Amino acid sequence: MLNFVICDDNQNMLSKLSKMFDTIFISNNIDASIVFQSTNPEEILDFTKFHSVDVFILDIQLKSKMSGIELAEKIREFNKSCYIIFTTGHLEYSLLAYKLKTFDYLAKPITIERLEETVLRLVSDVNGQPKKYIRIDSKNTLVDANEVLYIKREGMKLIYHTPSRNYEAYSSFAKMEGVLPKNFVRCHKSFIINMNKIIHVEPISCTVYFSDNSSCEIGPKYKKTILEVLNSYGNA
Repeated sequence: MLNFVICDDNQNMLSKLSKMFDTIFISNNIDASIVFQSTNPEEILDFTKFHSVDVFILDIQLKSKMSGIELAEKIREFNKSCYIIFTTGHLEYSLLAYKLKTFDYLAKPITIERLEETVLRLVSDVNGQPKKYIRIDSKNTLVDANEVLYIKREGMKLIYHTPSRNYEAYSSFAKMEGVLPKNFVRCHKSFIINMNKIIHVEPISCTVYFSDNSSCEIGPKYKKTILEVLNSYGNA
């Protein structure tokens, strides 16, 4: 299990972040939990000196004698391998934290989509999953295949949908299918889906759902193939 600790000087933000993390953990079947949270950096230090913590979510601008960066420096004295993620309303402060081996910076206000993207990248990093990049156009634009939920054909364009944004490129399914990882499967004349990202299948409406509440239809022509692949993935 991954143990997360949150420090933010706003109690409402603490509660909001905690709920967002719980939602992300549950929807993505991630073995993780928030083991401690506080508005007081001294309490964070006291807790982490005697408990195992894998990930720290730290507000940079704390209303305290100790900033989030100073807190991170103290944490690093006795925990060299933990992940540190900073939150801030002013991204210019993030430049001060590079030396602390920061995993990511989350600009406030934090959306659940942006937070989920970071959590999934972190879990992938923890699990040591190699990144597979897809080159989507002649300009050598690269997209991390692990972040793509599905690819949609829209006219002459392909839209690569991720939880944080869409990438567009002029191409065809015929050209892309040969270079995509094996977990990308055609499910409709207009959709290719990432089988690793499906969280639910509705057999009556023939619809697959993803963690960001987006969905894709399964075309009649592809239904049998998709169900066979789902069975092999253990998702049916």
